[in-house]
Amino acid sequence: MNQTTHLQERALQERTLQERALQDRPLQERIGMRAPLLLAGITLVGFGLLYSLAGTALGRVLFPDAATGSVITRGDRIVGSALVAQPFGDARYFQPRPSAASYDPMAAAGSNQARSNPDLRKRIDEAVVAVAAREGIAAADVPAELVTQSGGGLDPHITPAGAKVQVARVAKARGLDQATVEKLVADATEAPQLGVLGQPRINVLRLNLALDALQH
Repeated sequence: MNQTTHLQERALQERTLQERALQDRPLQERIGMRAPLLLAGITLVGFGLLYSLAGTALGRVLFPDAATGSVITRGDRIVGSALVAQPFGDARYFQPRPSAASYDPMAAAGSNQARSNPDLRKRIDEAVVAVAAREGIAAADVPAELVTQSGGGLDPHITPAGAKVQVARVAKARGLDQATVEKLVADATEAPQLGVLGQPRINVLRLNLALDALQH
């Protein structure tokens, strides 16, 4: 009898412990989920929001011009960006490189045509003839950059050679001495970055704005 009672009491204790464990499981599960949820929240807020805000604020402090798109203004009017080429249809202005995107920043792209593509060769041949006629030079003297498109289609720069062949036309259209225009080109020529990266280049928009400022 005593043995039976003892077994019953032991079974009751085990059942009580099992019931208590079942009751405590939701609490343990909630405690176990707290760490990953906290980590997810810190990651989302810290890296998704605070990091972005800090990076934007730091960029505005260290590089205020580049952080706002390198926008160029004249008075209260935005005339363009130093990072994006734009067309100039007037003979009084230097011309940028051709654009496969029609100078549309929302459609930046190259032509994706291989050098062996006959359409590409035809377009370049036609462009060489057109540039040579526009600048009054031989086809062999046309710089390659003035008839080829950059990879992004919005390259804002040309080389000094690309500007040199346009000096005579611009000077004649504006009634200026070639020497005056050549000096503007020289002043607008940017050295390679850090002295070794890239090659000397000229921002076409800035050069054209300097021309306009010269005659106002």
